[in-house]
Amino acid sequence: MAQQQKKIIAVVGATGAQGGALVRAILADKSGPFAARAITRHVDSDKAKALAALGAEVVAADLDDQASVERAFAGAYGAFCVTNFWEHFSAEKEMTQAEHMARAAKAGGVEHVVWSTLEDTRKWVPLSDDRMPTLQGKYKVPHFDGKGAADHFFRDLGLPTTFLLTAFYWDNFIYFGAGPQRGPDGSSPWSTRWTRSGCRAWPPEDIGKCAYGVFKRGKELIGKTVAIAGEHLTGEQMASKMSSALGKEIRYTNVPPEVYRAFGFPGADDLGNMFQFKRDFNDYFVGVREHCLCPHAQPGAAVARPVAGTAQGPDSDPVIPALVTAPATWRLPGR
Repeated sequence: MAQQQKKIIAVVGATGAQGGALVRAILADKSGPFAARAITRHVDSDKAKALAALGAEVVAADLDDQASVERAFAGAYGAFCVTNFWEHFSAEKEMTQAEHMARAAKAGGVEHVVWSTLEDTRKWVPLSDDRMPTLQGKYKVPHFDGKGAADHFFRDLGLPTTFLLTAFYWDNFIYFGAGPQRGPDGSSPWSTRWTRSGCRAWPPEDIGKCAYGVFKRGKELIGKTVAIAGEHLTGEQMASKMSSALGKEIRYTNVPPEVYRAFGFPGADDLGNMFQFKRDFNDYFVGVREHCLCPHAQPGAAVARPVAGTAQGPDSDPVIPALVTAPATWRLPGR
């Protein structure tokens, strides 16, 4: 299809993990129906220049400035909306940015919005429940809750939206104190610290491919919540895969959430609560991401089985679970 005939997908966070992966997925589909508009605050950054070199239109916008987002969304068929809690650690700011994107999409007449969201854990653990500490005055897991609470901006405006529930990035083992570490005396073997329940996880590059698949499915998924993940691994299984990838013995060490909360690095309390949510409500968290849906016929995407059913959380809409099978050989990013 000629470039001028393609519909534009405006991608927020285009130099980040999810947004960048989506831009690359769009550009890799040379004969596909869409063109990528990469939205970033820093159009002169190396990452932005790399996307431009691949063929993306690079446009400046700041999520704190709704008018700039409106300009970036102008003329676009679709918009991929995502926020980055870890840049500022504020659920309130995430919600404001989500509202700006929703209003900009409404103003621009965007025909399909994909909003990268997560569960509002307060539906499972109310603020009055002292099993889990309340953070920032009114959240249990701020980096989840702010996104989940922002869903209503898209619904209230009547936007044609698909709500994309994502999962843990394998890349996060590089950050947050989660990667393999030597013992206190510097001895081997290394250990990886995790909670007992393990997790659903995958590389963010596959999130981009699945987000592109959602756009290609179009109206079929508007108004739906699609939950996506790679594979569910216990702590022991993660350690085994790390051992194979790194060529050295990695042992799994269980870290209870209350211990993780006390690690002291920025966001440790939020992550400790997240691990507790995943542990205490593991049947739900794994369940919505359990069945397999192949949302994307993009070359290079993993193949999965058709969806076998749906799952549902507290007072939420049915979720279409999706699983993208993991690669045969697992590797750490950059290795």
